[in-house]
Amino acid sequence: MSASGTAAPATGGTTARSGVAATARGGWWGFLGASVNAVFGYALVALVTRGLGAYGAGAVFTGVAAFTILCNACKLGADTGLVRFVSGDLATTGGRAVGALLRSAVLPGAVASTAAAALLLLSPWTATSLLPSLAPDDAVTLVRLFAVFLPLATVTLILLGATQGYGTVIPFVGVEQIGKPVLRVLIAVPVVLLAPGVLSLAAAWLVPTVAGFVIACLALRKRRRTSPSHTSGPDTVAARRGFWAFAGPRAVSSVFDISAVWVGVVLLSSLATSEEAGIYTAVGRVVIAATLLQLAIRLAVAPEISRLLAVGDLSQACHLHRVSTRWIVLFSWPLLVLLTSFPGTVLSLFGPEFEHGAAALVVLCVASAVNVGVGNAQTVLLMAGKSSWHLAVTGVAFTVQLTVGLLAVPRLGVLGAALSWGAATVVENLVSAALVRRHPGFTIIDHGYLVATAAGLGLTMPLVLSARLLAGDTTVGLTAAVTLGMFAFGISLWRFRTPLDMRELVGVLRERAT
Repeated sequence: MSASGTAAPATGGTTARSGVAATARGGWWGFLGASVNAVFGYALVALVTRGLGAYGAGAVFTGVAAFTILCNACKLGADTGLVRFVSGDLATTGGRAVGALLRSAVLPGAVASTAAAALLLLSPWTATSLLPSLAPDDAVTLVRLFAVFLPLATVTLILLGATQGYGTVIPFVGVEQIGKPVLRVLIAVPVVLLAPGVLSLAAAWLVPTVAGFVIACLALRKRRRTSPSHTSGPDTVAARRGFWAFAGPRAVSSVFDISAVWVGVVLLSSLATSEEAGIYTAVGRVVIAATLLQLAIRLAVAPEISRLLAVGDLSQACHLHRVSTRWIVLFSWPLLVLLTSFPGTVLSLFGPEFEHGAAALVVLCVASAVNVGVGNAQTVLLMAGKSSWHLAVTGVAFTVQLTVGLLAVPRLGVLGAALSWGAATVVENLVSAALVRRHPGFTIIDHGYLVATAAGLGLTMPLVLSARLLAGDTTVGLTAAVTLGMFAFGISLWRFRTPLDMRELVGVLRERAT
């Protein structure tokens, strides 16, 4: 990988090292971005909830939920399609078809998002149905505000998917995980101090979309200028059909994916209260932060696996999947144990009323442990071209989530929403892992995986649970658990550094320091 964070092609005996090193470096960038995103996302939720209370925050984040779902629906799966097809084309032809791929991807997404925005602008009943707790005029204004920014946000995600296809995660990380979250907090601080309100804080969340679009355009332009091939191939009907045969199913499954995160907020706002929607948003933010390493590795590993499969190097693609899963398990499971042991203390940082979401946080942490345990199985399915399989899996999981949610949310509130998301997470990941194993070699259970499990859980869990039993779900207990857990975890990393492939991760940092 180059100094810019872009993966360089590898051949022969260097393929394995190149793929793992590229994933390690991209993973570090992704981890940095995911960390910043988690911290500033946490700060934004805290600002909004402190400024508006759980009721007002629930209204804002219900709008965010609907916006995010629509945005991911309107990109029509084109961003994932570009990750797969651009990386494959660069590996096989040097990038001759990239221009045609971009033309096939961007225009339909722009048209779809513009049409959805127009529908929101012209149908006030949508706003009043989505936000029945708000005054009708305020609800309509809020939804229309989100509609104005929908096309820009959609096209931005598609363009960033193309930059990922070039083997770099830096533009995506810079825009979606660092730039937007930081700008949102910087804008929200004076808004909360001077003019806190549902509409003003929603605007603070939306305004960075403009900067993100500009940066995405510039980043893609730079990648195309520096790519191996400066000429574009013909925009053939066959090429478009191949792209959309993959992107079409992904368009639907991406809606299911993002809906899994936000549908609980919508259900709570509609079937329970905006206050519970605000509490659930905070719980979801904590859970997403706990799995940030998996998200980081996913960004980096997707184009690498696509490249390896494009050149027929199945064995190294399998090796990369195993190593990346090992890293995810090693670092994520201890954090999930910590959150499961001290849910009330963690949520109390948002305010005392948010401690009511403690049981929901425990449920989602247990489900996330299953998610982490299978690695990026869904990414492997997509990069292998099995978008229709992925659609079937996510469709089943979403059906489970919606069914459980409709039954449980009216009775259990926040806990019911967590149970529905948790059930869907377990179903989706176990089925995805079973499908991935149908491909020869794509297994994750090996000596390194077992060592990662022992290092991540076997050494840290007894110390964390002991701190919980002795001090309870308190700040003192959490502090003691973190201190003892990090001590044991650090020793295990050093002791088992070879089977855990830690040298690759450390080697990337040493490269950056020289």
